[in-house]
Amino acid sequence: MPVLTTTIGAYPKPDFVQVPDWFENPDTADPTAGWAEAVQAMGDEAEAVFARGTQAAVADQVACGVNVPSDGEIRRENYIHYHCRHLHGFDFQDLTETAVRGGNYRARLPTIRGPVSVREHFLDRDYRVAQAFTDRPVKITLPGPLTIADTTVDAHYGDPRTRGQALAEVLNAEVLALAAAGCRHIQIDEPVFARRPDDALDYGFEHLERAFHGCPPGVARIVHMCCGYPDRLDNPDYPKAPRSSYQRLADAVDASCVDWVSLEDAHRHNDLSLLEDFTHTGIILGVVAVAKSRVETEDEMRARLRQALEHVDRERLMAAPDCGLGLLGRDLAMAKLQVMCRAAASV
Repeated sequence: MPVLTTTIGAYPKPDFVQVPDWFENPDTADPTAGWAEAVQAMGDEAEAVFARGTQAAVADQVACGVNVPSDGEIRRENYIHYHCRHLHGFDFQDLTETAVRGGNYRARLPTIRGPVSVREHFLDRDYRVAQAFTDRPVKITLPGPLTIADTTVDAHYGDPRTRGQALAEVLNAEVLALAAAGCRHIQIDEPVFARRPDDALDYGFEHLERAFHGCPPGVARIVHMCCGYPDRLDNPDYPKAPRSSYQRLADAVDASCVDWVSLEDAHRHNDLSLLEDFTHTGIILGVVAVAKSRVETEDEMRARLRQALEHVDRERLMAAPDCGLGLLGRDLAMAKLQVMCRAAASV
């Protein structure tokens, strides 16, 4: 049985999808500016453009050999704010300037000004569009409560537990709508867990459980926990979450409802004995560095997967990039995915 492969979420947007993309400038002070205007400028062609872009992203992943492709997040300006746009309570007009990334720079962010609630279901549509282009199961991603809170401003709740519970409730509604539409791979992105493990352990996992509550059997519940994006490609010194975070979070992950956990490993190797702390949770191991232009060799990826198999059963291991591929551009992303899929198939 070969090791299966997946991607994490974001894929480089085709040139004809003319909407802002956070990957073009990760440290921008306006991470959500211009998206609504760009979609409006497309007029009646917007849905067709997004569908064609999604088709291209899915086709690329399938051509590379990916077993569980994502929809590429082609519609999104970034993986967090796109979701928030579809919720009541978020103000995208009167943005609030605040320090982000641990105070490293300032940005103007959407603001919670009232109770958060579901405005409309939308990810089930995104799933149906993407799934129509392949017979392989498409994965859909959502930002987690702690990560949403980290990249927005709260002017309503004032308490992280109350805010996180409200966000978990609206995420749960979208998870259940996805499951009802037939999606069998649902991923909640919580990279902030690795940066703030105390908060993750204090209340983050409780909210993650709430977001997945009622998810039916047969749906893979996935949490993604990377260690942080750089401000540009090939920057070796960008700040990462502490190396010890995965070790601190492992028991809580394994005790949760999560079926699979996605761990970054390519950019900065872990001590793979860590994998033994996950006694039943599946491991999606990052073997593609998403912030380096160098294409890993097949031998390198194969060796790392074989090392992982010394600590985790084959049926509980998948290969993936560390995170989304948006920084790489299409040619480089495909080159890396092709190597990943060949390596995984040969282990």
